[in-house]
Amino acid sequence: MPLPLLRKGNAVDWFPLFNSLRIAGISTVIVFFLGIAAAYWISRTPRLVKGVLDVFLTLPLVLPPTVVGYLLLRLLGPKRVLGAFMLGTFGIRLTMVWWSAVFATSVVIFPLMYRTARGAFESFDETLAYAGQTLGLSNTYIFWHVRMPGCRQGILAGTVLAFARALGEYGATSMIAGYTPGRTATISTTVYQLWRTNDDALAFRWVMVNMAISAVVLLAVNMLEKKQRTGRSRG
Repeated sequence: MPLPLLRKGNAVDWFPLFNSLRIAGISTVIVFFLGIAAAYWISRTPRLVKGVLDVFLTLPLVLPPTVVGYLLLRLLGPKRVLGAFMLGTFGIRLTMVWWSAVFATSVVIFPLMYRTARGAFESFDETLAYAGQTLGLSNTYIFWHVRMPGCRQGILAGTVLAFARALGEYGATSMIAGYTPGRTATISTTVYQLWRTNDDALAFRWVMVNMAISAVVLLAVNMLEKKQRTGRSRG
């Protein structure tokens, strides 16, 4: 019989796990496409432009998550321009709801996906793309059927790392989504709240859940990297 991770009457409250997986999954899908698009475009720009854009897009990776959360609050808060517009026009609140964490998490994990995808694109053998062009293939076809398969392992590794980081995000998430049991609670915010209330036993169980999922994700990354090295050595 599983140990209760968070008591909700006599039942087990798995909402923090469900919400964390939901936020991490949606955020990963968002940055997967945005990261690949940005990485491909920037990898083909002049060096000076690439350097400036690279600094800007990678900044969330080195900024404290609380700073990222503060900046998002300045943008999405109900009394700020964008937040007030969405609330007044559509009745949609952009902060202190579960999807607020999607905004925060996407910003935090974007640099991981972007940097990994850019590295994969820059290491791609361009002679394969040139060969496709000589055969009359369109750039779109070459991108999806030649370039993407050639960069597959690196992009998959970036996706898995982004998901793992999203699963454990706390600083920006706690600032923009807060902690409301059954509504915005994630594993990370739940651990903090349980620690604040001196419920170390339940906090430790959630820590174990997070560590187990992260270990599986990192194992998947290692397997992808090993497969990529094996493929290169054979090539």
